[in-house]
Formats: sequence, structure tokens, C-alpha cells
Amino acid sequence: MSLSPKLLLRQSQSLVMTPQLMQAIKLLQLSSLDLQAYIATEIEQNPLLERAEGDAGPAEPETADGPDSPVIETGEARDGDWMETRLPESRADIEERMDTDLGNVFQDEAPMAMGGGETYTASAWSGVGSGGDGEGESSLEAFASSDLGLHDHLEAQLSLATSDTAQRFIGRSIIDCIDDTGYLTEPLSEIAERLAIPLPQAEAVLKMIHAMDPPGVGARSLEECLSIQLRDRNRFDPAMQALVKNLDLLAKRDLQQLKKLCGVDGEDLVDMIAEIRQLTPKPGLAFGGSPVQSVIPDVIVRAAPDGTWFIELNAETLPRVLVNQSYYAKVSRTAKNQGEKAFLAECLQTANWLTRSLEQRARTILKVSSEIVRQQDAFLTHGVHFLRPMNLRAVADAISMHESTVSRVTANKYIATPRGTFEMKYFFTAAIASTGRAEAHSAEAVRHRIKEMIDAEQASDVLSDDAIVQALRDSGVDIARRTVAKYREAMGIASSVQRRREKVTPL
Repeated sequence: MSLSPKLLLRQSQSLVMTPQLMQAIKLLQLSSLDLQAYIATEIEQNPLLERAEGDAGPAEPETADGPDSPVIETGEARDGDWMETRLPESRADIEERMDTDLGNVFQDEAPMAMGGGETYTASAWSGVGSGGDGEGESSLEAFASSDLGLHDHLEAQLSLATSDTAQRFIGRSIIDCIDDTGYLTEPLSEIAERLAIPLPQAEAVLKMIHAMDPPGVGARSLEECLSIQLRDRNRFDPAMQALVKNLDLLAKRDLQQLKKLCGVDGEDLVDMIAEIRQLTPKPGLAFGGSPVQSVIPDVIVRAAPDGTWFIELNAETLPRVLVNQSYYAKVSRTAKNQGEKAFLAECLQTANWLTRSLEQRARTILKVSSEIVRQQDAFLTHGVHFLRPMNLRAVADAISMHESTVSRVTANKYIATPRGTFEMKYFFTAAIASTGRAEAHSAEAVRHRIKEMIDAEQASDVLSDDAIVQALRDSGVDIARRTVAKYREAMGIASSVQRRREKVTPL
């Protein structure tokens, strides 16, 4: 066999990830909020893109006569239109109409020249007073005070607690290390080392913060937080100190050991535990934190009169973007060189591809959602007990798409159903085999069934994991004991021993 260079012609298929294809894939997995931000960036960078009418934001409020109603120029004002009424031009007319002297009304103001044909309208002064700026309509929301944050609340108290500049500086540094729950997240020794101060000086300032409102703020542990609150109530006696130091025994409901450590009888121990339950384990949460973001569903499912389901995309989450062809035609005629023409051509291509990608994204979301609703029809009709096990491959094969596409579509998307609003990933659950030849059970449905069984148990008949396994097998679910324990721990449910102790000795 001779070794020599040769020219060969081969035919092969390969997937080339063009920038346009990467953009379309990226759009699929964006949430509605991320998509809005992405579209806003594209509109800012591309002069040929613009939002469709009705998608630019809230419309301007209209008056009773419409947005273009003329301003009334007569002296007689109609009801509801007094803010738009033009004032008379002369000062004498104003004084005659109001039956007063303007010098008495505006004693601290210089006289206003009302003559000269210049017209002063009341609307020009509608923003003055009560914090108005005259640039927009007044709104009650503009005057509503925002929630006071925990850090601002503590800094205000620090300014009143001490006038020493060094203590205020140390106190602000400590306050900056307090999280939203009210706990000090950084060791005090590290704060003192960072500020190059002795540790006792930092401890003195921290003790000052412990005396602030809310009680328990600045604590480094749950034990210290409860201790501060008990001292504030003058209830931190030796018996209560022993109880606070053994919170692990309290969590286990080991009342016999607690009675020995605290040196009290059962009745006193119950009263002490009741006082502990009245305390606040996270005092910082009483102040305004980050605002809660409401979930806006991407797909809405409603029951149709014929028993089927009506599926539609939520118009609020769909950005309406248009390509301004007329502007492109106008600007392209005035292009002076090849660089400008190439830039316009690239902008037009990018804009057209973006609009097509958004349309394709909407169609893909609707297609995947329709298949999810079709396969989970029993869940929508009867509830979580009838949730079917489903994976990405089942949906992808049904709609002739790749699993990765279905995964991107269902990421960060929500669907509103008569059963509530769920993340699309909620419907994809593992399958648990059946004891007979029936269909497999959804892991989510089995978890819900376990929770219902535990919630319905009595103090005299607390179900162990083995008993739950037997009950599930009798109902046709083939499940192992370790699986039941895993599901129970994931839902934050205690063991049968601890549940029995809680039900026998309720506190």
C-alpha cells in the first residue's frame, strides 16, 4: 500500500450550531421574566425592532370626554372637570369670582402678573403640594411608605443608643453581618480582626445590639436568641436556662430527662415549654424583606363544555415584537457606504429571525403543554391520586421532538389548571410499580397518599414505616420500606416513635 496525498470527495451530515440556532435554543428555556428582559435588550440594540401596540406598557388614563377633549375656557366648570378649568386671565376677575383679595390669600408670595394675554391653567399646578412633581398624575401608591428594613431599623436605634463615633462604626459593621432572620452570620472574632479592634470592644457593641428591638436580634444561635428574649421578659431563671441549653431533648419530647435536668415537676415543665413556644425563633422576619414575586403562568388550561380541555398561551407572557419594514426601507435608501448597508442588513436579518424564533417558541410550548394535559387528564379531573408517571421521552415521542427540547420547554414554565398553578416539571415523576398488572403509580401520588395516611393516624395507632408499606401494597403499590422512609423524610415528617411521643404528650 503506497502512502501518498490524495483528494477525496465525501458526503456527510452534521449539525452546525449557527448563532441563530443558538438563539432559538436559548429562547426556549427562558422564563417569562427573563424573556422580557432579553427582548428589551434586543429592542435597545436593534433599531428595526419595536413592540407591538398594547405591549409598550400601561396606557395613559383617559378623561370622561376622551384623551383629546378640549380644555374648558369658560368660567363655569363642569362637575369632575375642575382640575382642567382655565383660570381667568385678570387678577380682578379672580378676586371678584372668589370674593376675596389675593393679597390675603397669598401673603408670603409676590403678586402674580395675570395680564399680558398669558394664560395660567390649573392643570399646571396640579402636581404642586403633597409631594407632587407636576410631571405626572398623582397616585396613592406614590405616597405609600415602603416597608422598613431590619438594617435601617437597627441603625436608627444605634444612633440613639450611643453618640460615640467608634461604637457607631463598629455597630454598623455588625449590623451589616445580620441576615434577614436576625442572626449574626459572621463570627464576632473575624469582625473584630477585620476592624483591628479588641474582641471585648466588639462584644460590648454586640451586647448593645442585643438590647435593641426586636428582642433576640444579633444572636449567634437559637439558644442565644431565646435566652435574649427570656432575659427581656425577666424569665431567664436557672430552670429556664437548663431548658434552653437542652433544646435537642425538647425537640425529641424527652420530658422525663428534661424534668431531671431542670429540677421541676411535669406541670411546671409544661408551663416552661409553653413560654418557649411564645418566643420568636427568627425575630428579623417581622420586618420587610424582599418582595414576594407572584407566579405568572405561561399556559392556561380550562375545562371545555364538551368535557375536553381548552389550552391557550397566556398573552401576558408573550412579547409582541414587530419588524419595522417601512423604517428599514426609508433608512436603507439613505445609506452612504457598504458598512451602513451591511449593518442594516444584519439588523433586518436578526429582527426577522427573532420574530420567527418567538413564534416557534410559542408553538412549541403550546404543543408540549397539550401533550402534558392529554396524558394527565385524570389528574385534572379527579386529583393528585390519579397523577400518572411521565418522563421526557414519553412526551418527546408523542410530539416527535427531542428530549432536550422538551426539557428546555418545561424549564421555568408554569401552567394554570383548575387544580392550581404548577411548574411543568411537576408532572414529570418517577414510576412506582404495581403489585398486579395494573399501571404503575406516580411517585408524587404515592407521596401524597403517605402524607394523608400519617395525617389521619390517631395517637393510639401511629403507623410505622412497615405498616405504611403494608397498607400501600394492599392498595396495589409495590414499594420498599426505604422508599417510604425517604419520601417521609423529604416531606419533613418525623419517625413513628417521635410522632407517637408528640401525640401522647401534646405541648
